[in-house]
Parts: sequence; structure tokens; C-alpha cells
Amino acid sequence: MAIKKWVSRMKKITFLILFLLIIPVTASTQNSVKLGFNYPATGPYATQGLDQLRGAMLAVEEINSSGGVLDKKLELVLMDTKTNSQQAVQNAVELIEKDKVKMIFGGVSSGVAIAVGEVCQRQKIVFMATITASNATTREDGHRHTFRVCYNAWMGAKALSSYLNKHFPGKKYLYIVADYSWGWSSEDSIRKFTRTENTNIHKTILTKLGADEYEFTKAVLLAKLANPDVVVMVLFGNDMTLGLKKAATLGLKKQAKIVVPLLELGIVEKAGPDAMENVTGTSDWNWQVPETYNYKRGQLFVDKFVKKYQRYPCWGAATAYTNVYEYSNAAKRAGSFKSSDIILSLENHQFTLLKDAQLWRAFDHQNVQSVYVVNCKSKDEILKSKFKLDFFEIIDRFPGKTLVQTKPEWEAARKNAGKSVSLEPLQ
Repeated sequence: MAIKKWVSRMKKITFLILFLLIIPVTASTQNSVKLGFNYPATGPYATQGLDQLRGAMLAVEEINSSGGVLDKKLELVLMDTKTNSQQAVQNAVELIEKDKVKMIFGGVSSGVAIAVGEVCQRQKIVFMATITASNATTREDGHRHTFRVCYNAWMGAKALSSYLNKHFPGKKYLYIVADYSWGWSSEDSIRKFTRTENTNIHKTILTKLGADEYEFTKAVLLAKLANPDVVVMVLFGNDMTLGLKKAATLGLKKQAKIVVPLLELGIVEKAGPDAMENVTGTSDWNWQVPETYNYKRGQLFVDKFVKKYQRYPCWGAATAYTNVYEYSNAAKRAGSFKSSDIILSLENHQFTLLKDAQLWRAFDHQNVQSVYVVNCKSKDEILKSKFKLDFFEIIDRFPGKTLVQTKPEWEAARKNAGKSVSLEPLQ
């Protein structure tokens, strides 16, 4: 009984500490504008959610210390999606109806992003999707009020396939795929660009989101029996961590080349150097990008993040940080927090923040930007590095305009899905 009381007390103390840490950013004032941060504090993508929170808080602190936006301070209102679309929708409704937020951002799931995008379109509130790579987010399920800051599956697949077609032409592939929107979208895109669409030869093993260790053991053993040359692991978050660990411990990594659509620091850190060594994938940002290409503003962000959190930022930190700054700058240009004014201020706007130039494309609100093919370094190199987080070697770089779907291709996909070939008009 004493132990239970102690555990209960410690939980309360931990919550109080977290609450006090967040107060400086989220404390409400009459002269503030509220931004709804709808992110996974728990669930299979919680690691990525935490890093988003850190990046968002850093951006809010910087902007508020510089005078805020249109004479108002930014205020974050936090909600936990639990990586669950239904929960995320409930949160979005509460953020809009109860908290009166002007914008919603965050999230680490395309299912969540698509569901929240529907709510925000109905309520006429800007939604700046943070981590969502399904093509559908800004294509079949795109809306006038939705903007996506990260690259999509099509862009990543085109970049990764350039590497695969060069080094593994005509080889046998096998796909281990998360059974939801992003997983299907990424698999379809990679199959298209690697010409591995024949599923009788290049088979698929589906895994549910948040699958347990047993399911990934089974998936990896089945993959080994198929004897592929290349295994494409279309997984993310804890799913990717488990999948990569099983691929290493059960010998699949020795048998076949392992590639992943998205390589993100939080995932590879949890998987560890043994599992990650020589795994190849893509990224639209990691902390090595500003260092490699001498992007000063990006370097400053990394330095500030390291000083504050004693670790390097992950992809989620950069995307959330960028969303806060881009919304704030759009409001300043528009002289308004009205959603329709923000949308017009963002459409066709080009900006440079943490890397080279990026563009908010007007017809679909997809962010057009450079994409990098990266390979994970050797275990020895990783373990010798600061924080033991120097995982990635950038081996190729593609301008966004060479990767992104064209307007006719986008229109064809919309028409095929029975959707209008343009986003909803502003009202």
C-alpha cells in the first residue's frame, strides 16, 4: 500500500513539473492569440510528438520574446491525439469551439491529419499538418484550409527510387507495410517508381499500426522465407523501431538490403546503431542538413535546441517550429489572423528558414522543398559522436520541383477519386 501511495505521489509531482514547464508558453492573457497544438503525447508516435512539442515551444518563446505577432503573444493550447483519428477529431472540435484557437497544427499520422483537415475545413480554421506523408493529405483529401509542411510519399519515393534503380535494378523486392493511409500511399509510390508493381513477385506483408513484437517477428520471418534482395519497410515510430530491430536480430538485414521511406532521428535512435547500420532512406530535414550545406538559420536553430534540450532536434521539431513561424509570418504579412487572409498570404509564398528555399504551392498547399537520400553510418561512427546521434550521411539531394507531382497529375488523381479538380473556394 505504501508503494502505491508513493507511485501516485510521484505521478502527481511529475505532472506538476510538466505543467509548470509549459506555463510560460501557454499561460493565457487577454492580449494573446491561441494556437491549437494537437499532437501525440502518448501512443506509438509519442517520441515524435515530444520533439514536435519542443520545437513548437522554442518557436513560440522566440516569437513572443521579439514582441509577438500583431501586438499579441502566441499561446499554445495542448491536446493529446494518442495517434487516434477519433480522439484527434474530438480534440480539434474542442480547440475550435471551446478554446477559440486561430490555427491547429501538429500530429504524426496521415489518418489523423486527414480527419483533422476535414474538421478544420468545415469550421474554416487553418490546419497546418506537421508530420503526414500520405499523398492523400494534400491530394484526394486536400482542402482549402489544410497546408502540409513536410514532403509527401510521392516525393520521397521518387528520390529513394533513384537510388534503388541505380543500385538494385531488376531485383526482387518485399514490402512490410503499415496498414493505413501513409503505408499504402508510400508502397504504391515506391512500386511505381521502381517498377515493382507485380505483387505476385514483389510481395506485401501488412502490419497494423501499433503492432506488438510478435507481429513483427512473424512479418520478418515470413520476409526471410520469401528470399528478397530488397526489403522496403514502410513503417514509422515504434513500429519502425520494432521492425528494424527484428530485421537485425533475426538475420533479415544480412540477407537483404533494408530501405525505409522516411528516416527520422527519433526512430533510428530507439532502434540503435546495430539495427540502423547501412539502412537507407529519405528525409526532407535532419540536423545534419544545415551543417552540411551551411544554412545559417538552420544551424542557429540546432544550436539553440541543443543548448535547451541537450540533444539534437528530430524531424518533428523542425516541422513544428516551421509551422509556427510560417503562420506567424503569414499573419504579419496579412495584418490579420482571419483564416481566409492567412490562406491568401501563404499560397504561392516562398520562404527560407531552416534549409534552402521552400514554396507553399497554391493549387494543393503542398510544401515544395528539397529531399535528401540518406544512409545510416557505421556503429563505430555513431557511438563516437556527440550525444551518439550522428546517424545520417547525406548521399544525394533532389530539388523539390523535380520530385513533386505536377498539377495535371494532381488533377487526374483528384478526378479519379471523384473529387473536384480544385480546392474549395474561399468564403
